Amino acid sequence: MKVLKFGGTSVGSIENIKSVKEIITDGEKKIVVLSAMSGTTNSLVEISEQIKAGTVDAALQSVTALSKKYEEVVDELFEVSALKQEVSNYIDQVFAYLTTLTAEDHTELLYNKIVSQGELMSTYMFTKFLNQEGVNARLLPALEFMRIDKLNEPDEFYIKQNLQRIIDEALPADIYITQGFICLDAYGKTANLQRGGSDYTATIIGAVVEADEVQIWTDIDGMHNNDPRFVENTHAISNLSFDEAAELAYFGAKILHPQTVMPAREANIPVRLKNTMDPPSYGTLISQDYEGEGIKAIAAKDGITAIKIKSARMLQAHGFLKKVFEIFEKYETPIDMITTSEIAISLTIDNATSLNAIVEELEKFSTVEVDSEQSIICLVGHSVVKHHDTHHLFQVLQDISVRMISYGGSDNNISLLVNTNDKISALQHLNTYIFEGTSV
Repeated sequence: MKVLKFGGTSVGSIENIKSVKEIITDGEKKIVVLSAMSGTTNSLVEISEQIKAGTVDAALQSVTALSKKYEEVVDELFEVSALKQEVSNYIDQVFAYLTTLTAEDHTELLYNKIVSQGELMSTYMFTKFLNQEGVNARLLPALEFMRIDKLNEPDEFYIKQNLQRIIDEALPADIYITQGFICLDAYGKTANLQRGGSDYTATIIGAVVEADEVQIWTDIDGMHNNDPRFVENTHAISNLSFDEAAELAYFGAKILHPQTVMPAREANIPVRLKNTMDPPSYGTLISQDYEGEGIKAIAAKDGITAIKIKSARMLQAHGFLKKVFEIFEKYETPIDMITTSEIAISLTIDNATSLNAIVEELEKFSTVEVDSEQSIICLVGHSVVKHHDTHHLFQVLQDISVRMISYGGSDNNISLLVNTNDKISALQHLNTYIFEGTSV
């Protein structure tokens, strides 16, 4: 069995929905994970924000506007009147529910209830559409088997037990449809795996059912060697290892949710990235195997804050780093990059929510400098640190001001910190040095 995940753009129009149907009806049994239709989650988040701001009338208008969009989709997608009425009734119930939620006080639970409706609608509609087209498809409600524990990690035992139970209880089907992104928390309340979490859902399910392969279908033909939004003539990478893909996903490759690789790597299940608009394309295959050495790809992560912590107390002293790290642990703020000298530490964070409190505590025993609007540029490949051509990337130093360099922490990753204003130029220069100049 394979697990296939389709993103919002893949089910974002009538034409695309029909294309997905053609892709999955190949005679093989599979589980299909769907995101909400493109634009829906953004609209639902806006409704939540309007409720939070106390602008209930605006929230109600947003609910009405979104409901009209879905009325048009249902009207165009369904030809069988009985099915059209059944789906319309379901959609009406969803928007009636959203209307009632606008009268409640805003909480995290309310937010989760609101944003979950996108996946619930897309999967219901798509399952009924497949039935209309003569496909033996069944809906597997994710909220009946997908759960995270108190540490917000997938509760694999619960998921496996309940997913298998639901499949056994359901009528036999060729294709099972379920929601990505949404889940229950450890207390049985509606939660989610954060934006982009449908990829994560797919690999969790893939690991649980011991799938032959997990496929992530989007609107691009695989993981590219650089960011195609900023660099011309990029190309898809045919093969990546789990380690390489994890580095690229974490450091900014938008095609893949950062946590996606973990369940697949642990279960040794290959993950293939495919293009819904070009199904025959090979895409990118992610597995435990390494192919080739040297720098394969470049990714960039924005929203980075650099913090320089300077103190003479560091000189030939022990325990200083521990003291610093305990502050970041206290405020649950992960560190991305770190470099040290005899009297200073420079590090980066991507969550500045607790920045002021962190700086206040650090200033009790050190001088602190903060630089916001930074970007991490990550260069990834097998054994890049050891490769004989890696020195070419450092030519970028003559064109771009690099704030920090992380080299040697991983054999598969070299990271550069630059001002966000210099990011695009840095990506383009690195592309020239590494991929268009001397072969690496």
